[in-house]
Amino acid sequence: MFLMKRNSWCIVLGIIWTLIFAGMSFYWAMGGLMGIKSLGGSIYEMSLNPSRSFVAIVWLTGFIKLLGVIFLLMLIIRWKKQIMNRMLYYTAKIGGAFLFLYGFLNFITILLNAFHILEFNLGPYATFWRLFFWEPYWMVGGVFYFFSVKRIFLKI
Repeated sequence: MFLMKRNSWCIVLGIIWTLIFAGMSFYWAMGGLMGIKSLGGSIYEMSLNPSRSFVAIVWLTGFIKLLGVIFLLMLIIRWKKQIMNRMLYYTAKIGGAFLFLYGFLNFITILLNAFHILEFNLGPYATFWRLFFWEPYWMVGGVFYFFSVKRIFLKI
């Protein structure tokens, strides 16, 4: 039998993490510029004089991020159908692993850029913030999602 134990702390922290993450997108979509320089590269350049399609994409990413809150809230419900428990369990594990790996791999590539092993358009300011805030932020979110559920094995 498949049973899923929920980790309330990780679910709550994951919801807070996701709301902050989505909130940043909504702030930037409304024209806010605080913190945008820390992203660097072409995203920073496009945000200085954004096209309508760029703003629409930023709004869309905010709403997509909010889907994470809905997902985490779904973990709180005690589902009677085993298939729903399995789907939520594996989605949390795969999604959490993806978020962590995305941040980790970006961290590695930006670190390689900082040591001039790789070269891309990212100044020292953005490099600092990407290494000490943005990529670790992705990784922390991945940890919250990954550890929000645990599988329990029953001997029958």
